[in-house]
Amino acid sequence: MGRCCFYTVGTLSLLLLVTSIALLVARVFQKAVDQTIEKNIVLRNGSETFDSWKKPPLPVYAQFYFFNVTNPEEILRGEIPRLEEVGPYTYRELRDKADIQFGDNGTTISAVSNKAYVFERNQSVGDPKTDLIRTLNIPAVTAMEWAHLHFFRELIEALLKAYQQTLFVTHTVDELLWGYKDEILSLINVFKPEISPYFGLYYGKNGTNDGDYVFLTGEDNYLNFSKIVEWNGKTSLDWWTTDKCNMINGTDGDSFHPLIDKDEILYVFPSEFCRSVYITFSDFKSVQGLPAFRYKVPGEVLANTSDNAGFCVPKGNCLGSGVLNISICKNGAPIIISFPHFYEADKKFVSAIDGMRPNKDYHETFVDINPLTGIILRAAKRFQINVYVKKLDDFIETGNIRTMVFPVMYINESVLIDKDTASRLKSVINTTLIITNIPYIVMALGVFFGLIFTWLACRGQGSMDEGTPDERAPLIRT
Repeated sequence: MGRCCFYTVGTLSLLLLVTSIALLVARVFQKAVDQTIEKNIVLRNGSETFDSWKKPPLPVYAQFYFFNVTNPEEILRGEIPRLEEVGPYTYRELRDKADIQFGDNGTTISAVSNKAYVFERNQSVGDPKTDLIRTLNIPAVTAMEWAHLHFFRELIEALLKAYQQTLFVTHTVDELLWGYKDEILSLINVFKPEISPYFGLYYGKNGTNDGDYVFLTGEDNYLNFSKIVEWNGKTSLDWWTTDKCNMINGTDGDSFHPLIDKDEILYVFPSEFCRSVYITFSDFKSVQGLPAFRYKVPGEVLANTSDNAGFCVPKGNCLGSGVLNISICKNGAPIIISFPHFYEADKKFVSAIDGMRPNKDYHETFVDINPLTGIILRAAKRFQINVYVKKLDDFIETGNIRTMVFPVMYINESVLIDKDTASRLKSVINTTLIITNIPYIVMALGVFFGLIFTWLACRGQGSMDEGTPDERAPLIRT
């Protein structure tokens, strides 16, 4: 009986160890989990994934910081601008997809992405309806730019003089964000109706969408989950000078495909940037106890390199690393985007303005993604709106101002997974961990029975060495 038990334990140990190794090599349970995730994380009507994509459950907040001009007269005399950061003015973003229609075979889906903003007083420094900000007169600067391009030159010169327009104006935060009726734009609107008589940095963006999208559902390939294939009827842009720069790549940034590998590059198309950008792995993080890959926008995205030469419009007209001229998609308004406080930009932009203090912790754009599900756990999209200004001899309003990229405002758009959602996701991840670790559990059992086998073997050997009195007696007695 004892010998039978001894051989049974040894055989069981060997079988368990061989089985565990075979399971690990074949990745049976890992493949089963991956296939389940690939099958379930698809934009399919009625699924939990579709519902979360249609109306994201996580709260998104937009914080607006303005740069108040403290020395306008000195700036017009050619001195360095002194700016004071004022903010945040925080708004809750309400997001949802609408006008949803599935395409052929369920592989595509069209929709618009609606956004609405609700002011959060307890997370803001003041009241946007009463707080005043002195900043650049962007409509006037834009009109000067149009005149410089021989567009209604005489009319614009006359309007600026008649209405005594100045280079700097004071408006409430609410007006600068959501719009006010401008005298110059109102008169230009008479001749060119496509030019709105209203101006606001986020004018027309509250309770609206940024255009029609066509996404891939991920039905054919999980790597295509929520990838954009068309925007406003176009499969590529037409603003830039190369086909590569005009490509619409990646998702809209609200979601990513599951089973992310840290070595892959992810792409995003933020329409306000008028271009696609890419993000790369930066670090391992933990958010609410959930594992995450931190991806960030590398400095190379806005670097003055040959890869980005197609974004220099007119061709060859590059301002430097860290900034992007998007006037071509803003009706000619000299709008320049960058990271806040010219983070990761050329030092010349920082030194040209008194008040710029770039800081990674406050000004870097990043997203923490759970690699198993592709779900965003935490993110911060941060970018700055600037205006290109210079002295124009035909316009006394510009005085002797230096040529520079002038900061106006920056935005921190952030999201953080809540505890309830994190708890549900953690349950799913723990279940998959148990399943994928089954080979190691089998291996541990094999080792355990192997130890028992070794113990029985040693014990049996000891008994055999000791023997009975008769076995210890000599074979030949004298």
